[in-house]
Amino acid sequence: MHDFWPASGHPHLEPTSRGWLRPTDAWLRPLLALPELALVEESCAREIALHAALLESPTRAVAQHELDAVRDPDARANYEMFIAFRDALLGAGTLEAYYLALMRSGRVTIPPVFVERVVQAIVRHVLDAPAGDAFEARAAEMLFRPQRLTLTDGRMLSADLATIDLLNETGGFGEIGRLLVQGKAPMAALQMTVLTADNAADYWPRSDRHAFVLDLTHELANDVGHGLVFTLTRAHSGLKALARVLERWVAHLLGVRVAITPLQKIDDAAWRWHIGLDVDSMALLNDLYEDRAVEAERLQRLVSLFRLEFAEAAEMRTDVAGRPVYLGLAMAADGSLRLKPQNLLLNLPLAESM
Repeated sequence: MHDFWPASGHPHLEPTSRGWLRPTDAWLRPLLALPELALVEESCAREIALHAALLESPTRAVAQHELDAVRDPDARANYEMFIAFRDALLGAGTLEAYYLALMRSGRVTIPPVFVERVVQAIVRHVLDAPAGDAFEARAAEMLFRPQRLTLTDGRMLSADLATIDLLNETGGFGEIGRLLVQGKAPMAALQMTVLTADNAADYWPRSDRHAFVLDLTHELANDVGHGLVFTLTRAHSGLKALARVLERWVAHLLGVRVAITPLQKIDDAAWRWHIGLDVDSMALLNDLYEDRAVEAERLQRLVSLFRLEFAEAAEMRTDVAGRPVYLGLAMAADGSLRLKPQNLLLNLPLAESM
């Protein structure tokens, strides 16, 4: 079994009999090294003491006077946020229960970095299988890391947003590279690599670097006439890999088996239900469903559609039972993509008994 995403802290989580994940001190402790919580040169003595006490016991009770004694107001607010997150997580009992309750509340007030850590840990657990698939693991990064999409030579390529922005700033050479870029000095930029069957084995030891590009290009169908259509199959499709990950995500958190298939268009006169996997695709699908005019530029930003089908129609709302659910994935006007995996959990047309 491949080990990957060390930052997820997966080995430090305790699976329950249900297969959900119980947080531990060892899983919480690395959160104190995040930039928002790490000590800096200006940290006061009381902050240093509080930080050391939390490192020793991340679940320890923190009295209000300990927080009030932290001199810097921003640092104090960050500790308060961490403690509120920690207490809510421990109260929920598992990462999954906490995440579902948080998303269903409609009030996500904690910093995104905490939500991303929870999602990463859950997805890491979902993918924990004896035979790992590098394409699924790379596609799964999209659930907790924003992407930058680019259409290059007819291929839709997805790169990690933070990684590619850092490379653009530094050329891959850290702070020295940043200075060289600012000075417009010539330098060889570090190139990100498209994940392929030939280099898939390299993904695992480099997984925490988020340096592989995922090809999200659709399969191509050629109509040769006489009712014959040949599909040029992509041996390793990033869209198919993402579909498999989303199937596991739904099964793990909702206990519902679904099958998800990438689509290039919706050809369904009885289209009844759709879900956007991001803000832009949700708005676009709403407009298409209502038969409102959509600008060509917005349509071009649609990366893919998907058809989701329930294995058991009885698990769906009776008014749409047996009908497919259509999903959309689109990039923003600036080329970024922030997939919202909670949309699937909140918006599936589940039967009231589910």
